[in-house]
Amino acid sequence: MKTILKLGLFTISALSLISFGWATQEDVLKTSKGDLKISCIRHGTLMFAFEGKIIHIDPVSQYADYATLPKADLILITHEHGDHLDPKAIEAIRKPTTEIIATEACKATLPTAVVMKNGDTKTFQGIKIEAVPAYNNSPGVSFHPKGRGNGYVLTFADKRVYVAGDTENIPELAALKGVDVAFLPVNLPYTMSVEMAAAAAKVLQPKMFYPYHFGNSDIAKLVELLKGEKGIEVRVRDMK
Repeated sequence: MKTILKLGLFTISALSLISFGWATQEDVLKTSKGDLKISCIRHGTLMFAFEGKIIHIDPVSQYADYATLPKADLILITHEHGDHLDPKAIEAIRKPTTEIIATEACKATLPTAVVMKNGDTKTFQGIKIEAVPAYNNSPGVSFHPKGRGNGYVLTFADKRVYVAGDTENIPELAALKGVDVAFLPVNLPYTMSVEMAAAAAKVLQPKMFYPYHFGNSDIAKLVELLKGEKGIEVRVRDMK
């Protein structure tokens, strides 16, 4: 089953892969150098395709049959928790030329990974990647200590995509400028509450906002909180 919806700069293609027991939806964002295909898989797991390159973010076997997915040119891991770092999924999509970008805490599992720390900016295969902070800052919450995990901002030609990783609405978000697409996690107490995610979206002002990694959060309430926020389109996918 396949449906197509055109909306502004985005072409939305929803494809159900029932035979594999999971579903993904693909959005196509027009850039100055061609289409960026954004595939929402599940939870915190994403895949991008741009200029012949495949970028996997936090691939996890629980959320997809990785034997059926395109091999990776780049793999980005936000942090070492098992719902973000899965060696089995990585091996299924890895090829000899695949580059893996991860945090220092992931090195024990991924010894060949290139480590990026908060504040680092590097270019891999023509794609600029910025590692930005991702942490808990609520009193008494320490699932994700400051400095240990990454969010990533990826630049695809003239478009900037922010994948937040596991974070709350931290002050550093205000420094992220010109974000076109933002993925923000919404699963208190590990990451953001619905209210935090709405506030973060208002700070970032992305043209497209995807709530992700959202468990049983009330996403309808999140959409309601952002209703009337000019310039932000909330795009809800099945990202439990």
